[in-house]
Amino acid sequence: MTAKLVIALAQMTQSVGDLAANADAMLEWRARATGADLIVYPELQLIGYPPEDLVLKPALIERADHELDRLAQATADGGPAMLVGTVAAAQGVLFNVVALLENGAVTQIRQKRELPNYGTFDEKRLFAPGPLPAPIDFRGVKIGVPICEDIWFAFVTAHLKAQGADILISPNGSPYEVDKDERRLNGVAGTRVRETGLPLVYLNRVGGQDELVFDGASFVMNADLSIAAQMPDWEEALAITTWEKREGAWTCLPGDVHQLDERPADIYNAMVLGLRDYVNRNRFPGVVLGLSGGIDSALSAAVAVDALGPDRVWCVMMPSRFTSQDSLDDAIECARLLGVRYDNIPIEPAVGAFDAMLADVFSGRNRDLTEENIQSRIRGVTLMALSNKFGHMLLTTGNKSEMSVGYATIYGDMAGGYSVLKDAYKTTVFDLSRWRNANMPSLGVGFGPQGPVMPERVITKPPTAELRDNQKDEDSLPPYEVLDPILYGLVEEELSVAQLVARGFDQDIVARIERLLYIAEYKRRQSPPGVKIGSRNFGRDRRYPITNAFRSI
Repeated sequence: MTAKLVIALAQMTQSVGDLAANADAMLEWRARATGADLIVYPELQLIGYPPEDLVLKPALIERADHELDRLAQATADGGPAMLVGTVAAAQGVLFNVVALLENGAVTQIRQKRELPNYGTFDEKRLFAPGPLPAPIDFRGVKIGVPICEDIWFAFVTAHLKAQGADILISPNGSPYEVDKDERRLNGVAGTRVRETGLPLVYLNRVGGQDELVFDGASFVMNADLSIAAQMPDWEEALAITTWEKREGAWTCLPGDVHQLDERPADIYNAMVLGLRDYVNRNRFPGVVLGLSGGIDSALSAAVAVDALGPDRVWCVMMPSRFTSQDSLDDAIECARLLGVRYDNIPIEPAVGAFDAMLADVFSGRNRDLTEENIQSRIRGVTLMALSNKFGHMLLTTGNKSEMSVGYATIYGDMAGGYSVLKDAYKTTVFDLSRWRNANMPSLGVGFGPQGPVMPERVITKPPTAELRDNQKDEDSLPPYEVLDPILYGLVEEELSVAQLVARGFDQDIVARIERLLYIAEYKRRQSPPGVKIGSRNFGRDRRYPITNAFRSI
């Protein structure tokens, strides 16, 4: 029986549905794992995660089998064996599996037992649960392979321990959320290691996939809870780990330990990576966005430049008669600091045309929110025209506070293809803007500027939509320092009005915000996708009925 094992950990990105490219990339990483006995890949690395209903196509399953055979044949060269995440069909159902490839063949397969069916996950729709897994016997070492969700359940790892597992290796497809590093490391991994007395490898993927961003941050925890290896967040990486059997137990020798991002750097990098992969994988030449002189559009533009570079970001100011000189000046300065193309397209000719067109039918009615929304929709049409003509994806700039209470215009400022601020409350937008003006994100190196990305006045001036004279956001909404904690309680924590009143908030304000939250559901259903950063994003996490008569008071 061997007393030493070298295991390579491939923290990789994936391209959902591009199985040949995923397989090619796995072979390239295998070639780099010089001296390894085994190379391990993240969950569903061959398919891409999450595959959603794409995995129900028989043609995809056939291709997965073909590519898995191709990978298996490559191991006939005597190099590292491969532990590959893929799908397998048996008796008319699908399983989420890992396959051991060695000596030119698929030698062992283990199925995922626990299928997450909450939040962003809907695996019970796609897969059947496997039996409690037995360890994989690899060169005399029994390796337990709890796949992702499996390590959240003590009985799965306890079963592997009882079956003689020496090491636990958990391939993951775990999306980023704020504060998730702590929950993974000390909450889940640490608990499983303490319970079983076994070392654990946590291997996660990296990259953006629609609204989800995978942050990597893979690690190895020894049985004494020490961290033998900590891989970086946000970046692909290969770790070569050396394992030795000492006094009957396996231990990973100390390796590189990378420092992970803290808040708000982690949020900002999630936005950068999510946008970069969305734009590049959908083959857009770049993005176009409205630059208003306000903080939301300024931050969105900064994220876009850090993600794509200034030559792929096009900012457009669309002033009306309500646009202040400060806004005009601030937009120009934002564009200068970021080094992007900037155009000024006044909307007054279109506003006048709509006023004339609707004059007869609006006769006898006072000007109201309708005319404000027309301005926003004119801007949306203008930006979509540029997107159609030149191919750039329209980047929307609304934040979660606005989307929560419906303070956004459907078919206006909500129009577009993607939103990096969709899951960021307004107070988070302020935090991110201050941070970015003083820091350079790790993923933005070589793309965005080293210094400030917006004038300080953009951060300090009162937020306004500038759709009427002297308009301020706080004319219609409570101050964001009050609004955002209420929304967090209603959305992330699912609290009632009474529970929030018990925290010290005014009952009438909370009841009004709850009502606005519910009646804006139809708008959010028609909003573009955006980067998920919290535990309850609008879309995959929080799925409320549009027609909803419930109120908690």
